[in-house]
Amino acid sequence: MSWHPQYRSSKFRHVFGKPASKENCYDSVPITRSVHDNHFCAVNPHFIAVVTECAGGGAFLVIPLHQTGKLDPHYPKVCGHRGNVLDVKWNPFDDFEIASCSEDATIKIWSIPNQLLTRNLTTCKKELVGHVRRVGLVEWHPTAANILFSAGYDYKVMIWNLDTKESVITSPVRTITCHQDVILSMSFNTNGSLLATTCKDRKIRVIDPRAGTILQEASYKGHRASKVLFLGNLKKLMSTGTSRWNNRQVALWDQDDLSVPLMEEDLDGSSGVLFPFYDADTSMLYLVGKGDGNIRYYEVSTNKPHLSYLTEYRSYNPQKGIGVMPKRGLDVSSCEIFRFYKLITTKSLIEPISMIVPRRSESYQEDIYPPTAGAQPSLMAQEWLSGMNREPILVSLRPGSELLSPRPLPEERPVFNSVAPASPLLLNQAEKLAAEDGWRPSSLPEKTPRWSGEHRPEEKRSWLTNGFDVFECPPPKTENELLQMYYRQQEEIRRLRELLTQREVQAKQLELEIKNLRMASEQL
Repeated sequence: MSWHPQYRSSKFRHVFGKPASKENCYDSVPITRSVHDNHFCAVNPHFIAVVTECAGGGAFLVIPLHQTGKLDPHYPKVCGHRGNVLDVKWNPFDDFEIASCSEDATIKIWSIPNQLLTRNLTTCKKELVGHVRRVGLVEWHPTAANILFSAGYDYKVMIWNLDTKESVITSPVRTITCHQDVILSMSFNTNGSLLATTCKDRKIRVIDPRAGTILQEASYKGHRASKVLFLGNLKKLMSTGTSRWNNRQVALWDQDDLSVPLMEEDLDGSSGVLFPFYDADTSMLYLVGKGDGNIRYYEVSTNKPHLSYLTEYRSYNPQKGIGVMPKRGLDVSSCEIFRFYKLITTKSLIEPISMIVPRRSESYQEDIYPPTAGAQPSLMAQEWLSGMNREPILVSLRPGSELLSPRPLPEERPVFNSVAPASPLLLNQAEKLAAEDGWRPSSLPEKTPRWSGEHRPEEKRSWLTNGFDVFECPPPKTENELLQMYYRQQEEIRRLRELLTQREVQAKQLELEIKNLRMASEQL
């Protein structure tokens, strides 16, 4: 950056990127050769989806997260599009549902089985037909269930309500027609009431998605934006693009005034697109360059200079695309605050990269894991379309925690699993509270891991411990795997002992308080 304070206190100044070992990567993956500037990868705590090459149509792979190592050349694909797949996105409220869009001008919604795919999946759950040219982007609404946005090369953004019984939906509930060229990126604010887009005309627009009207439009000529991102609740936008001299550049904007950027900074002279990712929990911004192996990261603040450069993860292997794990799928025991999945086409490899905060303590670090958005919608589709806005339902990432803001679900709401695991003792307490308060059972934490996306009563439930499924994962095959499992179990035992000690101290403190209150009452 142009100016750095000499001393700056920050708990994230020593964050470092840790690539996964060779046995924990995904090898021999036929990654797409498409030249589109998309991520080509989507990740959730169960699966990783990667757009792949396929003769005679479009396809993508859905690989279970624990299935690392070399991929079978005949591994089943999800294929049903007649043209190349351009984008895939997991449903944030259902880990077994994914949307894909293609050059055949359709969007398909797929239901992924809980067990491994044994053959090609060709039958989709729903098909959305409305665009007249190829569809380049899909995005799920961040708070409303069953609301999907799509952007096509017909310069239109379409809003789809999937909460219907129809298998083929031919008319969107809204169509936004204010763009004059191809849409390059879309981003929502925290509650999904605003949509920011960048277009091939290099303009940034802030749109009211339900009305389809432009609230703000950037006509600044010094920065040609290609990607845009809302920065949480800061009421600011971050865009990446090029300067007048074709240098890669980042710019920060006030979402209520896009006339002039608050700051702009040239990075380098490379030609690849910069993908921005923002972590609202830690106020950290990551810039991933397409075609190079670098990941820069910064801290964002409301005060000048707004962006504080931390450091850069460097690698010789260039990335074609990138996937990001949701916060509820991170390993909190190792102080992991972000995880990328890097697509390396030159090696047909997918490499996980964990961003780690170095801490000596093995206990849960409350300061780097504030309450985060969970996997439960705060609105139904019809509620959002009628004009309601709600913030995301927050959860704690602490092992054994419950929903921080549980809300009784309406009768017509489909059943979703809760987003945090709970111990049997906590479950019994929650059931008692539910009986007293009149909650519906579906709003209580269930005995499933916090990353469960869909309630499947007919299937055996799994229980994940430190990312290890004790029921479905295969037993260790090598001495190294056995040692890793042993260390994970030892870490869990240590954490449980610390938790037990804390509970004992709290119980003693309560006993002393009760004793003091009794003595005070006797004296009175």
